[in-house]
Amino acid sequence: MSAPSIPNLFSLRGSRGASRGRGRGRGGHPQSAALSHDTTIQGTDTDAAVSRMSAVDLGYLQDPYAQYFVQNAAAGGLVRRLPIINRGTYTRTTALDRLISSFLSNTGSEERQIISLGAGTDTRCFKLFSQPNQAGLVYHEVDFPAIATKKLQLVNAVPQLRNIISNPVSDNNSWSSSSLSNGCQYWCHGSDLRDLLKEDAKPLGGVRTDIPTLLVSECCLCYLETSEAQGIIKYFTEKIPNLAVVIYEPIYPGDAFGKQMVSNLAARRIRMPTLDAYQDPAQQQSRLKEAGFDRVKSMTIGDIWRQWVAKGEKERVDDLEGLDEVEEWDLLADHYVVVWGWRGDGFGGWEIESG
Repeated sequence: MSAPSIPNLFSLRGSRGASRGRGRGRGGHPQSAALSHDTTIQGTDTDAAVSRMSAVDLGYLQDPYAQYFVQNAAAGGLVRRLPIINRGTYTRTTALDRLISSFLSNTGSEERQIISLGAGTDTRCFKLFSQPNQAGLVYHEVDFPAIATKKLQLVNAVPQLRNIISNPVSDNNSWSSSSLSNGCQYWCHGSDLRDLLKEDAKPLGGVRTDIPTLLVSECCLCYLETSEAQGIIKYFTEKIPNLAVVIYEPIYPGDAFGKQMVSNLAARRIRMPTLDAYQDPAQQQSRLKEAGFDRVKSMTIGDIWRQWVAKGEKERVDDLEGLDEVEEWDLLADHYVVVWGWRGDGFGGWEIESG
């Protein structure tokens, strides 16, 4: 359930990994269809890893750990994404890095916590833990058991990863490490998020309720039914008083470009139920206000590119490939939004970021 590559809405050529096993469950038992959808969503993690590696390989991003999560990366067998896809990956990553860095800087002298929903093969935890000035960070990732197991296997197999998250301890489908430097902890939960909504749900191990916490969803909650997505946010708001959330999702499904986006996703057997419920930035902000967050802000990917990326950095990115599809980029970037909200202590930096 990791964030997939921003889809090229006019051509899906070059997107690999989500097509396997699509046909299972079509026209069959509803439970089989649900399992098929879950399998397809897990496949988007491959797309995310390939898109991240494409952006890294071309110089958009610096991420020494991305190569370990893409098959045949070392042998040069990479899928090169289109320029607008690479720019979208760059801009989304830049936006979340900025918000997360602001949160960590503001809480630098105290314990704090990040909970990444549907993290998949995301590499942010490795980048953060490798920073020498990082201390007291409790980092959680939640994803399907198969993906959590795959991540543990990679950590055990790759010395560069094992040097950062050392001595992992496995417990059924989940694993963790408390052997990190500077008093940091890492927890990887192999769990279907929907299980948290069950009456007999077991709490996620190691989750602190007494420290500032940032909840991150990069195209994760949008795959759940709207009531389930609301329930997941409520699960954390009821337990953690000092809480913030960052959500990255598509918007505007009703215009011509949005309808093509939905059609392209449907062709890959991908359905995003919350897209109909939260169709624009205002509705995305309302969902967080209704969930109990005192302050809420949002920006489209297009606005983030225009306002948060400095002129010199824009020139550097432009020089990497050049961008002929400027009109297509503008449409694409304005159909994705980053919305963030917070309440309680630990988020003073966001007050400055938001103006």
